[in-house]
Amino acid sequence: MRRRPGLSVRLKLALSYAGFLAVAGALLLALVWVYLLRYVPDNAQGLLGVSPNRYLLIHMFAPPAAIAMAALLVFGLLGGWLLAGRMLAPLTLITDAARRAGTGSLSHRIRMEGRQDEFRELSDTFDSMLGQLESHVAEQQRFAANASHELRTPLAISRTLLDVARKDPTRDRDALIGRLHEVNTRAIDLTEALLLLSRGEGSTFTRENVDLSLLAEEAAETLLPLAEGRRITLDVTGSAARTDGSAELLLRMVTNLVQNAIVHNVPSGGTVTVRTEAHGDMSVLRVENTGRPLPPELVPTLTEPFRRGTERVRTDEHAGVGLGLAIVNSVVRAHAGTLDLAPRPAGGLLVTVRLPGARPRTARSTHA
Repeated sequence: MRRRPGLSVRLKLALSYAGFLAVAGALLLALVWVYLLRYVPDNAQGLLGVSPNRYLLIHMFAPPAAIAMAALLVFGLLGGWLLAGRMLAPLTLITDAARRAGTGSLSHRIRMEGRQDEFRELSDTFDSMLGQLESHVAEQQRFAANASHELRTPLAISRTLLDVARKDPTRDRDALIGRLHEVNTRAIDLTEALLLLSRGEGSTFTRENVDLSLLAEEAAETLLPLAEGRRITLDVTGSAARTDGSAELLLRMVTNLVQNAIVHNVPSGGTVTVRTEAHGDMSVLRVENTGRPLPPELVPTLTEPFRRGTERVRTDEHAGVGLGLAIVNSVVRAHAGTLDLAPRPAGGLLVTVRLPGARPRTARSTHA
């Protein structure tokens, strides 16, 4: 449905100012009538036989009063128009910034000067929103570029292997099939990780009561062979820590944290400690490992997609696709939690996940 154009805000304000002045003038004239003219006698002799009388005063007062009312109306319109323009000038700057943002230019900022008022607060909020949008768009662009590169790599390798096999029929078929299987598995893992990351960002999942301690035990049991193969001691302790969320996504979160702690560890004899506890109205999961010292400036980038530690070996079976901590961060945010990464002084990383505790369930009546 197409909307008809209406009056501008500036014109509405000008009309409001003019109307206010007109009403004020009318009230003033009414007061003059009530408190002055009513006491003037309405007869030919006037008051004590002296003119003027009410009739003459009305005819003398009415034309100037009408002229004054007209002048007040014109003054109200002109003054209201100028005042409204001055008051609404900041909105013009905000509208221009919004128009630029609509065309894709997110680098522009209003940076309104002057005292703090409603328009200044709106301007600062809009600048903050533009900054967040610019950062988010840049992050999405980097993500899309990295995802395209990561997906293109296994496809290019598969194409190269098939071209070599077609040109060299005598090539070992079993080795070719094994290599193709490995490359395709990596591509499938990457695709599934991207889908899981998208699902976590969308926050579209069914919530249920989940105990993080049970998920930690399940993840540790699954990854125990990997830890034993690397001679890593896996220690899982703690108390029940319940939260409301997706059991599948939270299990993937815990599994990714434990797997990263195992893979990014010392070559042999390292430890991975997993702790769960309920702290106030929060459920806390801590995963701590030994390993090489991490530069503090590297830690904040670990949750970015496709960012790998400098010691990651790409040929490792469990090297992953560079989305482990990105998925963890996505799942934590989808569950309204916080993720903290802190390098250990002796080497390794301490990861702390805080999620809102499970809300008490209301009793439900059952019907036979």
